[in-house]
Amino acid sequence: MKENVGSKDRAVRIAVGAVLVLLSLLDNIGLMSSIGSWGWIGIVPLATGLLNFCPLYSVLGFSTCPVEKQHHFGEKQD
Repeated sequence: MKENVGSKDRAVRIAVGAVLVLLSLLDNIGLMSSIGSWGWIGIVPLATGLLNFCPLYSVLGFSTCPVEKQHHFGEKQD
């Protein structure tokens, strides 16, 4: 699995996923009644953020990772 989730994308995925799962947990124990079982869908962005890999990005050929600078023959490397 090649990483295809960049740092900003990763942070958003983890935050959104964690909030959705937390809301679902609070609903399950009766402290809040808002999101229900739909909050468990937050596991998907949470997992893709933690793994730095999104299968859908892979299928679409998309990546939010920064592009690595390519060195050409004869160039001085930093």
